[in-house]
Amino acid sequence: MKPTWGLVPYTGIMPIEIFVDHTGPMTATVADNALLLEAIAGDDGYDPRIKAPKMHPYSTMLDGGVRGTRIAIVTEGFKQPNGEKVVNEKVYNAARRLQELGAKVDEVAIPMHTAGPAIWTPIGVEGLTQTMMWGDGYGLSRSDLYSVSLMDFHRNWRHRANELSETTKLFLMLGTYILNQHGSRYYGKAMNIARRLTAAYDRVLTDHDLLLMPTTPMKATPLPGRQASREEYIQRALEMIGNTAPFDVTHHPAMSVPCGMVDGLPVGMMLVGKHFDEPTIYRAAQAFEKSGDWKKM
Repeated sequence: MKPTWGLVPYTGIMPIEIFVDHTGPMTATVADNALLLEAIAGDDGYDPRIKAPKMHPYSTMLDGGVRGTRIAIVTEGFKQPNGEKVVNEKVYNAARRLQELGAKVDEVAIPMHTAGPAIWTPIGVEGLTQTMMWGDGYGLSRSDLYSVSLMDFHRNWRHRANELSETTKLFLMLGTYILNQHGSRYYGKAMNIARRLTAAYDRVLTDHDLLLMPTTPMKATPLPGRQASREEYIQRALEMIGNTAPFDVTHHPAMSVPCGMVDGLPVGMMLVGKHFDEPTIYRAAQAFEKSGDWKKM
């Protein structure tokens, strides 16, 4: 579960970029996930993102099924350029299963979804550069609990920069170049445009309870070998985020639910809900989980 931004404190976790950072539970079952979110959600008195969180007793709100739940299959989520047909088919089958369980499922176009990764890029790249790298993990102007020992440790990357991952090197160089040549204007423009993307999803969520699409457009890809090119490393790292990155900037809660296997590897169905409406996601995920063994779907 990637909860709504501002629901779970990020205190003590290595920050990357405050606007897109989310933390949430990863578990083997929906029930365990809801119980863990219940334990970690809420204001801790330190994280400046936690302003007015709407918390629920998630572990007691799993039952009830999906009868009457309105689910929108997002067309663009199934049309990623690197999408695999077999992955799309598994997720469509999962949507039909939810329909058989009583959900009202229809397909909806959200054209701006395809712009989500481009909107994410200036925020992720420039934010990472200034906050995590040049800002020693925290940056400035945050009423946060600063872990100075972590900052001191992380600062040493400057002496071991060649050991950074290829994607971190790329983002650091690109973010530094943009900062030197253009300042923070593209970061600011992306933040402003992110409001339009949020509104595009919210318009559909006015008439629907959940959005549905593949979590990643393809099954898990092999890790690059030791002699792999820089291009292959970066491709492997970034090719999977087309459907997930947009919701990092819009801050909607989203959960990946396994819904089948392809070549022995799991396929994920992503359910996205209204802000602070994690219970609806959990109810749908619980109903799907109880409907059968996902490994045999």
